[in-house]
Amino acid sequence: MSKFNRRTFVFGTAVAVGAVALGGRATAALPYPFKLGVASGDPLPDGVVLWTRLAPDPLENGNGGMPTTATAVDWEVATDDKFTNVVKNGQVTAVYADAHSVHVEVHGLQPDYEYFYRFRAAGHISPVGRTRTAPAFDTFGRDLLMAFTSCAHYEDGFYTVYRRMAEERPGLILHLGDYIYETSHKAEDPCPRRHQNKEELTTLGAYRQRYAEYKMDADLQAAHAVAPWLVVPDDHEVENNYAAGKRDNDKPSLPDGWAKRREAAYKAYYENMPLRGGAKPNGDKIQLYRRVRWGRLATFHMLDTRQYRSDQACGDGWKYCPEAGDPSRSLPGMAQENWLLDGFSQRQGTWDVIGQQVFFARRADQNGASGMDGWDGYPASRDRIQKGWVQRGVRNPVVLTGDVHRAWANDLKADYTNPGSPVVGTELVTSSVSSGGNGADTTGVPDQAGNPHLKFYSQHRGYVRAKVSQTKMDVDFRAVKKVTVRGEPVTTLRSYVIEEGRPGLQTP
Repeated sequence: MSKFNRRTFVFGTAVAVGAVALGGRATAALPYPFKLGVASGDPLPDGVVLWTRLAPDPLENGNGGMPTTATAVDWEVATDDKFTNVVKNGQVTAVYADAHSVHVEVHGLQPDYEYFYRFRAAGHISPVGRTRTAPAFDTFGRDLLMAFTSCAHYEDGFYTVYRRMAEERPGLILHLGDYIYETSHKAEDPCPRRHQNKEELTTLGAYRQRYAEYKMDADLQAAHAVAPWLVVPDDHEVENNYAAGKRDNDKPSLPDGWAKRREAAYKAYYENMPLRGGAKPNGDKIQLYRRVRWGRLATFHMLDTRQYRSDQACGDGWKYCPEAGDPSRSLPGMAQENWLLDGFSQRQGTWDVIGQQVFFARRADQNGASGMDGWDGYPASRDRIQKGWVQRGVRNPVVLTGDVHRAWANDLKADYTNPGSPVVGTELVTSSVSSGGNGADTTGVPDQAGNPHLKFYSQHRGYVRAKVSQTKMDVDFRAVKKVTVRGEPVTTLRSYVIEEGRPGLQTP
């Protein structure tokens, strides 16, 4: 029998029960600490990471209103949301130095199985989360329903996209960067809601407070509670358009230095994400690129396209820049490129899914200008990776992309300058959760005349839903028309099929 008080649970809902102890007596001096919800991530066949962060006053000083003392946190995993069959439980200690965040790496679970989890601290019980394990490495398991999105500027709109994703009840959610934004809009800009702290984030306390502000959102909490997540950051978790050890500009000034700002940002990111202990930062460095196997069905290669990249060519921006083609330049960095190519050689899953942040396919205007922040700014790096998967016999490479606040669907070509060149892969680009505000109806695909491999485009906010089976990937571009008001419905803008062994987009 569970040692938790079952009467206080509602799945996926933050239940502020006050002080509840065993037997229902009020004994806790700490106010309700689970106001940031719960999350899980990085599933394995026998386990998953469980996350929460204690914060009775989430916006207070970046420390969530917690005392400097450590707090014991109980956790348990069950096969049902009423916790009548608890299969794993334990206790961890949440400490002040880590913002009282909790990362529990659970093992000993059954593969390809749905579980429910919860926490208890100081007599209070958390919301219930739903999670699942990956299939065993030698099996395909069930078909996988996954969803992915990116870019959630709090001030640009409400998080209806997260809510609609949660309602899909996917088996896996990927977030491809810009989970928070480090800047705020100007006071005169119309915004449906505002950051509490208007200053650009540079300190650990400020980053922690910003995560707390975002995580208090009920729609975001619902998406975290419904499925395990795979997360990778982009630039706004630290600073806009940064490249490895270089800033985009020298504003704001950093009295403690650029390395110290990165250290603060990476620490806050780890504290607030369901990541394994191997990702815990070491100073101003954090290990985020990793592989997650989904049995024999899929391998997820999650990339870090900020921390190791060559600086953007020609001063960044959209332009024609011969310097960008220098073969020594790399977007993921040479070590990560080689790691990715090694993963392709293993061919462990039917689908090789590359979760990353910036636009991958070639997109050039009639003057030959393209974006220096995406893979067009590193064409030799892109070419090495594409040729690498072709040479290694990867049958089904699918690149998942965020960053651009627009939805795109692209065929990936061996030679983008030759319309007759074979299609060697597929790119699915998600729109944003809220960044960019309300979308707009569009007709046509920008620059398609010179880039016929670009097949679909939308400016509406949304996400991509994909059902992955052994024979095909069914893809739906999902969107909400407005994010400046709450509760908008979701619609499917376009659907595609990617057939096993046949790279590229097909119409169902």
